[in-house]
Amino acid sequence: MPAEIDFAAAAPLLLTAAVLGYLLGSIPFGLLLTKLAGLGDIRDIGSGNIGATNALRTGNRWVAIGTLIGDAGKGAVAVVAAAQLGSMAGTDIGWMSAIAALAAFLGHLYPVWLGFKGGKGVSTFIGVLLALYWPVGLLFCATWALVAAISRYSSLSALVGALLTPVYLAWLDQWHLVGLGAVLALLIYAAHRDNISRLMAGTESRIGQKKSEA
Repeated sequence: MPAEIDFAAAAPLLLTAAVLGYLLGSIPFGLLLTKLAGLGDIRDIGSGNIGATNALRTGNRWVAIGTLIGDAGKGAVAVVAAAQLGSMAGTDIGWMSAIAALAAFLGHLYPVWLGFKGGKGVSTFIGVLLALYWPVGLLFCATWALVAAISRYSSLSALVGALLTPVYLAWLDQWHLVGLGAVLALLIYAAHRDNISRLMAGTESRIGQKKSEA
């Protein structure tokens, strides 16, 4: 984790970072973009998830791309904005960034506006990683792409990438981020628990396969 900090003195700033991160993370881009495109409610399509993978099942690749960019962007913006706020206030930006990253991720997984039923967090995970330490963000994307090319399972690709993220952080000597990476990876696994069950049963949908065809 980041360097030691006087939590009592920094509490207002850390709370601000947490609230800012959560509010940004809770923006449901998949839901908003599918409705703007006249495609209805994404929660009634495919898996019912609000993320980019399910947005692709609408048949509109631009909505899926927009969802991916929006969900990744909100995670990155939360981290960068918190770091800037910490820098201007003269406090430790490492803790500000870490708190905002976790809050944004939780905001995506559990948005208050949708009854705390959000997405799986993969796109937001990418955005957070790119903002915290971009080489690890790129390594996650490369891992996802490699596993996806071999298995054609989006969920398995995310799970492998998440599992290796703390390893990548340690390998690149980013020890202060290993704990956060491990927590985010655990949340990824928790969000994918149904996918894990389907992978084990051999009933998980492959990339490009509609839910009804699985």
